[in-house]
Amino acid sequence: MAIQHPSSAPCAPAPSRPYRQARAGYGKRSVPDQPLAQPADFALLPERERYVAGYVDHLPDGAAMDIKSLAKDLPLYGQMAIGTALRTLAVAGHLRHVRCRVETLGQSRWVTRTYWSRTAHDNEWWTTHLAGEASGREGAPLQKASEPPAWAPAPQEAVCAPAVPQQRTTSAPAPDAAPSAAYVALARLGRTDPRLALSAEDCAVPERLAGEWFARGVDADYLTQALTSGLPAQVGSPVGFVRRRLTDKLPPRLPEASAPAGPDAPARRLLVECSECGRPGPADAFPDGLCRPCRAAVREGAGAPGPAESELPGARDIHALVGSMRNLMRAP
Repeated sequence: MAIQHPSSAPCAPAPSRPYRQARAGYGKRSVPDQPLAQPADFALLPERERYVAGYVDHLPDGAAMDIKSLAKDLPLYGQMAIGTALRTLAVAGHLRHVRCRVETLGQSRWVTRTYWSRTAHDNEWWTTHLAGEASGREGAPLQKASEPPAWAPAPQEAVCAPAVPQQRTTSAPAPDAAPSAAYVALARLGRTDPRLALSAEDCAVPERLAGEWFARGVDADYLTQALTSGLPAQVGSPVGFVRRRLTDKLPPRLPEASAPAGPDAPARRLLVECSECGRPGPADAFPDGLCRPCRAAVREGAGAPGPAESELPGARDIHALVGSMRNLMRAP
Protein backbone atom coordinates (compact mmCIF):
# COMPACT_ATOMS: atom_id res chain seq x y z
CA MET A 1 0.00 0.00 0.00
CA ALA A 2 1.46 3.38 -1.05
CA ILE A 3 2.47 5.86 1.63
CA GLN A 4 1.02 9.34 1.18
CA HIS A 5 3.93 11.16 2.83
CA PRO A 6 7.35 9.99 4.00
CA SER A 7 7.04 11.63 7.42
CA SER A 8 4.34 10.88 9.94
CA ALA A 9 2.31 13.92 10.93
CA PRO A 10 -0.32 13.77 13.65
CA CYS A 11 -3.84 13.89 12.34
CA ALA A 12 -5.91 16.92 13.28
CA PRO A 13 -8.36 15.91 16.01
CA ALA A 14 -11.95 15.21 15.05
CA PRO A 15 -14.04 17.48 17.28
CA SER A 16 -16.36 15.76 19.72
CA ARG A 17 -18.35 18.97 20.26
CA PRO A 18 -19.63 21.78 18.02
CA TYR A 19 -17.04 24.04 16.44
CA ARG A 20 -16.30 27.38 18.08
CA GLN A 21 -18.45 29.93 16.32
CA ALA A 22 -16.98 33.36 15.62
CA ARG A 23 -18.96 36.54 16.21
CA ALA A 24 -21.38 37.50 13.47
CA GLY A 25 -19.45 38.67 10.40
CA TYR A 26 -16.10 37.28 11.59
CA GLY A 27 -14.44 33.89 11.20
CA LYS A 28 -13.56 31.58 8.31
CA ARG A 29 -14.63 32.33 4.74
CA SER A 30 -13.94 29.58 2.17
CA VAL A 31 -13.10 30.67 -1.37
CA PRO A 32 -15.45 29.32 -4.08
CA ASP A 33 -14.82 26.53 -6.61
CA GLN A 34 -12.55 24.42 -4.42
CA PRO A 35 -11.77 20.82 -5.45
CA LEU A 36 -12.85 17.92 -3.28
CA ALA A 37 -10.65 17.20 -0.27
CA GLN A 38 -7.84 14.72 -0.92
CA PRO A 39 -5.47 12.96 1.53
CA ALA A 40 -2.45 14.66 -0.08
CA ASP A 41 -3.84 18.23 -0.11
CA PHE A 42 -1.21 19.55 2.33
CA ALA A 43 1.49 16.89 1.82
CA LEU A 44 4.16 19.45 0.83
CA LEU A 45 3.77 21.49 4.01
CA PRO A 46 5.86 20.95 7.16
CA GLU A 47 4.42 18.72 9.87
CA ARG A 48 3.00 21.45 12.11
CA GLU A 49 1.45 23.34 9.19
CA ARG A 50 -0.15 20.14 7.85
CA TYR A 51 -1.67 19.54 11.26
CA VAL A 52 -3.15 23.04 11.50
CA ALA A 53 -4.23 23.18 7.85
CA GLY A 54 -6.03 19.84 8.10
CA TYR A 55 -8.08 21.09 11.04
CA VAL A 56 -8.85 24.51 9.56
CA ASP A 57 -9.90 22.94 6.26
CA HIS A 58 -12.68 20.99 8.01
CA LEU A 59 -14.05 24.04 9.83
CA PRO A 60 -17.35 25.38 8.44
CA ASP A 61 -17.67 28.96 7.28
CA GLY A 62 -18.14 31.32 10.20
CA ALA A 63 -16.14 29.15 12.60
CA ALA A 64 -13.58 30.85 14.84
CA MET A 65 -10.03 30.37 13.58
CA ASP A 66 -8.15 33.00 15.51
CA ILE A 67 -4.95 32.02 17.30
CA LYS A 68 -6.50 31.65 20.76
CA SER A 69 -9.40 29.53 19.56
CA LEU A 70 -7.18 27.21 17.52
CA ALA A 71 -4.73 26.82 20.42
CA LYS A 72 -7.61 25.69 22.65
CA ASP A 73 -8.80 23.11 20.12
CA LEU A 74 -5.38 21.81 19.00
CA PRO A 75 -3.61 20.48 22.10
CA LEU A 76 -0.22 19.78 20.48
CA TYR A 77 0.74 23.44 19.96
CA GLY A 78 0.49 26.69 21.89
CA GLN A 79 -0.50 30.15 20.71
CA MET A 80 2.96 31.13 19.43
CA ALA A 81 3.27 27.94 17.38
CA ILE A 82 -0.26 28.36 15.98
CA GLY A 83 0.49 31.97 15.04
CA THR A 84 3.66 30.94 13.21
CA ALA A 85 1.78 28.16 11.41
CA LEU A 86 -0.92 30.58 10.22
CA ARG A 87 1.72 33.00 8.93
CA THR A 88 3.40 30.17 7.05
CA LEU A 89 0.08 29.09 5.54
CA ALA A 90 -0.45 32.68 4.36
CA VAL A 91 2.98 32.71 2.71
CA ALA A 92 2.18 29.34 1.11
CA GLY A 93 -0.97 30.83 -0.43
CA HIS A 94 -3.69 29.12 1.60
CA LEU A 95 -5.14 32.09 3.51
CA ARG A 96 -5.42 35.86 3.79
CA HIS A 97 -6.51 37.92 6.82
CA VAL A 98 -8.93 40.65 5.73
CA ARG A 99 -10.71 43.55 7.43
CA CYS A 100 -14.06 44.28 5.81
CA ARG A 101 -16.45 47.13 6.49
CA VAL A 102 -20.08 46.03 6.57
CA GLU A 103 -23.43 47.52 7.51
CA THR A 104 -25.83 45.65 9.78
CA LEU A 105 -29.03 47.08 11.23
CA GLY A 106 -28.09 50.54 10.01
CA GLN A 107 -24.69 50.50 11.75
CA SER A 108 -21.33 50.38 9.98
CA ARG A 109 -18.52 48.36 11.54
CA TRP A 110 -15.26 46.61 10.67
CA VAL A 111 -15.02 42.83 10.90
CA THR A 112 -11.99 40.55 10.54
CA ARG A 113 -12.31 37.53 8.28
CA THR A 114 -9.88 34.82 7.25
CA TYR A 115 -10.29 33.72 3.65
CA TRP A 116 -9.23 30.08 3.27
CA SER A 117 -8.35 28.04 0.20
CA ARG A 118 -7.64 24.30 0.22
CA THR A 119 -5.54 24.87 -2.89
CA ALA A 120 -2.53 27.17 -2.57
CA HIS A 121 -2.74 30.24 -4.85
CA ASP A 122 -0.23 32.87 -5.89
CA ASN A 123 -0.40 36.59 -5.14
CA GLU A 124 -2.07 37.51 -8.45
CA TRP A 125 -4.94 35.10 -7.78
CA TRP A 126 -5.51 36.43 -4.28
CA THR A 127 -5.44 40.06 -5.49
CA THR A 128 -8.06 39.28 -8.16
CA HIS A 129 -10.26 37.32 -5.76
CA LEU A 130 -10.18 39.96 -3.03
CA ALA A 131 -10.91 42.68 -5.59
CA GLY A 132 -14.09 40.78 -6.41
CA GLU A 133 -14.91 40.53 -2.71
CA ALA A 134 -14.41 44.29 -2.32
CA SER A 135 -16.94 44.96 -5.09
CA GLY A 136 -19.58 42.91 -3.25
CA ARG A 137 -19.67 40.10 -5.80
CA GLU A 138 -21.06 37.59 -3.32
CA GLY A 139 -23.90 39.81 -2.18
CA ALA A 140 -22.43 40.59 1.24
CA PRO A 141 -23.60 43.75 3.04
CA LEU A 142 -22.63 46.85 1.10
CA GLN A 143 -21.73 50.33 2.20
CA LYS A 144 -23.03 53.43 0.49
CA ALA A 145 -20.36 55.85 -0.59
CA SER A 146 -20.72 59.24 1.03
CA GLU A 147 -19.00 62.58 1.08
CA PRO A 148 -16.39 63.22 3.80
CA PRO A 149 -17.91 64.82 6.91
CA ALA A 150 -17.68 68.54 7.39
CA TRP A 151 -15.06 68.28 10.14
CA ALA A 152 -12.64 66.19 8.01
CA PRO A 153 -9.53 68.03 6.74
CA ALA A 154 -9.36 68.81 3.04
CA PRO A 155 -7.47 66.24 0.91
CA GLN A 156 -4.74 68.70 -0.05
CA GLU A 157 -3.84 69.52 3.56
CA ALA A 158 -0.61 67.97 4.85
CA VAL A 159 -1.43 66.43 8.20
CA CYS A 160 1.62 64.24 8.80
CA ALA A 161 4.13 67.09 8.93
CA PRO A 162 4.30 69.02 12.18
CA ALA A 163 2.49 72.34 11.91
CA VAL A 164 1.87 75.23 14.30
CA PRO A 165 -1.88 75.68 14.87
CA GLN A 166 -3.46 79.07 14.42
CA GLN A 167 -4.21 79.19 18.14
CA ARG A 168 -1.81 77.90 20.75
CA THR A 169 -4.56 76.46 22.94
CA THR A 170 -4.69 72.67 23.19
CA SER A 171 -7.51 72.44 25.66
CA ALA A 172 -10.76 70.50 25.14
CA PRO A 173 -13.44 71.88 22.80
CA ALA A 174 -15.66 74.64 24.16
CA PRO A 175 -18.81 73.40 25.89
CA ASP A 176 -21.02 74.93 23.18
CA ALA A 177 -19.05 73.29 20.35
CA ALA A 178 -19.78 69.67 19.47
CA PRO A 179 -16.57 67.58 19.62
CA SER A 180 -15.41 65.95 16.43
CA ALA A 181 -15.68 62.21 15.85
CA ALA A 182 -11.88 61.99 16.05
CA TYR A 183 -11.84 63.66 19.47
CA VAL A 184 -14.59 61.37 20.77
CA ALA A 185 -12.76 58.25 19.52
CA LEU A 186 -9.55 59.34 21.25
CA ALA A 187 -11.42 60.17 24.45
CA ARG A 188 -12.89 56.65 24.55
CA LEU A 189 -9.54 54.86 24.18
CA GLY A 190 -9.05 54.72 27.94
CA ARG A 191 -12.38 52.93 28.39
CA THR A 192 -11.29 50.29 25.88
CA ASP A 193 -7.82 49.87 27.40
CA PRO A 194 -6.70 51.84 30.51
CA ARG A 195 -3.12 51.90 29.22
CA LEU A 196 -4.21 54.47 26.61
CA ALA A 197 -6.21 56.74 28.92
CA LEU A 198 -5.88 60.32 27.63
CA SER A 199 -6.71 63.59 29.34
CA ALA A 200 -8.79 66.29 27.67
CA GLU A 201 -5.63 68.12 26.65
CA ASP A 202 -4.02 64.90 25.41
CA CYS A 203 -7.02 64.21 23.15
CA ALA A 204 -6.69 67.60 21.49
CA VAL A 205 -3.03 67.03 20.60
CA PRO A 206 -3.44 64.10 18.12
CA GLU A 207 -7.00 65.04 17.08
CA ARG A 208 -5.82 66.37 13.72
CA LEU A 209 -4.02 63.11 12.90
CA ALA A 210 -7.05 61.04 13.91
CA GLY A 211 -9.24 63.24 11.73
CA GLU A 212 -7.17 62.25 8.71
CA TRP A 213 -8.02 58.58 9.40
CA PHE A 214 -11.73 59.42 9.27
CA ALA A 215 -11.18 61.42 6.09
CA ARG A 216 -9.77 58.23 4.52
CA GLY A 217 -12.95 56.26 5.19
CA VAL A 218 -12.38 54.47 8.50
CA ASP A 219 -14.75 54.63 11.44
CA ALA A 220 -14.31 54.84 15.22
CA ASP A 221 -14.28 51.04 15.68
CA TYR A 222 -11.50 50.59 13.14
CA LEU A 223 -9.45 53.43 14.64
CA THR A 224 -9.85 52.01 18.15
CA GLN A 225 -8.81 48.53 17.06
CA ALA A 226 -5.74 49.82 15.23
CA LEU A 227 -4.60 51.87 18.26
CA THR A 228 -5.27 49.26 20.97
CA SER A 229 -4.17 46.02 19.29
CA GLY A 230 -0.85 44.52 20.38
CA LEU A 231 -0.13 46.98 23.19
CA PRO A 232 3.02 46.50 25.28
CA ALA A 233 2.69 45.56 28.94
CA GLN A 234 3.24 49.19 30.00
CA VAL A 235 2.77 52.43 28.04
CA GLY A 236 4.90 55.20 29.50
CA SER A 237 3.43 58.06 27.46
CA PRO A 238 -0.07 57.28 26.15
CA VAL A 239 -0.33 60.46 24.09
CA GLY A 240 3.10 59.88 22.51
CA PHE A 241 2.24 56.27 21.81
CA VAL A 242 -1.07 57.24 20.17
CA ARG A 243 0.56 59.92 18.02
CA ARG A 244 3.19 57.45 16.82
CA ARG A 245 0.59 54.82 15.87
CA LEU A 246 -1.61 57.39 14.15
CA THR A 247 1.36 58.32 11.98
CA ASP A 248 2.84 54.86 11.37
CA LYS A 249 -0.46 53.05 10.68
CA LEU A 250 -2.16 55.76 8.62
CA PRO A 251 -4.34 53.83 6.13
CA PRO A 252 -4.06 54.53 2.39
CA ARG A 253 -6.44 56.91 0.67
CA LEU A 254 -8.73 54.81 -1.53
CA PRO A 255 -9.41 56.26 -5.01
CA GLU A 256 -13.16 55.60 -4.93
CA ALA A 257 -13.52 57.72 -1.76
CA SER A 258 -12.37 60.88 -3.57
CA ALA A 259 -14.32 60.32 -6.80
CA PRO A 260 -17.44 58.22 -6.28
CA ALA A 261 -19.11 56.85 -9.42
CA GLY A 262 -22.52 58.25 -8.43
CA PRO A 263 -24.71 59.25 -5.51
CA ASP A 264 -26.01 55.69 -5.06
CA ALA A 265 -22.93 53.72 -6.17
CA PRO A 266 -22.23 50.95 -3.62
CA ALA A 267 -18.68 50.49 -2.40
CA ARG A 268 -17.45 47.81 -0.06
CA ARG A 269 -14.30 48.58 1.89
CA LEU A 270 -11.88 45.69 2.28
CA LEU A 271 -8.33 45.80 3.63
CA VAL A 272 -5.88 42.90 3.82
CA GLU A 273 -3.95 42.43 7.07
CA CYS A 274 -0.24 41.57 7.17
CA SER A 275 0.05 38.02 8.49
CA GLU A 276 3.07 39.04 10.58
CA CYS A 277 2.26 42.42 12.17
CA GLY A 278 -1.43 42.98 11.33
CA ARG A 279 -0.88 46.23 9.39
CA PRO A 280 -3.90 46.87 7.06
CA GLY A 281 -3.70 47.90 3.43
CA PRO A 282 -4.80 47.10 -0.16
CA ALA A 283 -4.48 43.51 -1.38
CA ASP A 284 -1.83 44.19 -4.02
CA ALA A 285 0.49 45.69 -1.37
CA PHE A 286 0.74 42.37 0.54
CA PRO A 287 2.50 39.76 -1.61
CA ASP A 288 2.68 36.45 0.28
CA GLY A 289 0.38 38.06 2.86
CA LEU A 290 3.22 40.25 4.22
CA CYS A 291 3.66 44.03 4.23
CA ARG A 292 6.85 45.61 2.90
CA PRO A 293 8.69 45.99 6.26
CA CYS A 294 7.92 42.38 7.24
CA ARG A 295 9.01 41.10 3.83
CA ALA A 296 12.28 42.99 4.22
CA ALA A 297 12.76 41.51 7.69
CA VAL A 298 12.11 38.03 6.30
CA ARG A 299 14.67 38.50 3.52
CA GLU A 300 17.29 39.76 5.96
CA GLY A 301 16.53 37.09 8.54
CA ALA A 302 16.61 34.25 6.01
CA GLY A 303 20.29 34.95 5.26
CA ALA A 304 21.79 35.19 8.73
CA PRO A 305 19.51 35.29 11.76
CA GLY A 306 20.90 37.37 14.58
CA PRO A 307 20.96 36.68 18.31
CA ALA A 308 17.81 38.67 19.03
CA GLU A 309 15.90 36.70 16.43
CA SER A 310 16.91 33.35 17.89
CA GLU A 311 15.46 34.33 21.26
CA LEU A 312 11.93 34.45 19.86
CA PRO A 313 10.36 30.96 19.67
CA GLY A 314 9.18 30.20 16.16
CA ALA A 315 10.69 33.36 14.62
CA ARG A 316 13.27 31.45 12.59
CA ASP A 317 10.63 29.01 11.40
CA ILE A 318 8.74 31.54 9.31
CA HIS A 319 11.95 33.09 7.96
CA ALA A 320 13.34 29.74 6.86
CA LEU A 321 10.06 28.56 5.34
CA VAL A 322 9.29 31.61 3.19
CA GLY A 323 11.73 30.61 0.45
CA SER A 324 10.72 26.98 0.43
CA MET A 325 7.01 27.84 0.30
CA ARG A 326 7.52 29.93 -2.83
CA ASN A 327 9.47 27.12 -4.49
CA LEU A 328 6.76 24.60 -3.63
CA MET A 329 4.08 26.80 -5.14
CA ARG A 330 6.03 26.96 -8.41
CA ALA A 331 6.36 23.16 -8.51
CA PRO A 332 4.01 21.39 -11.01
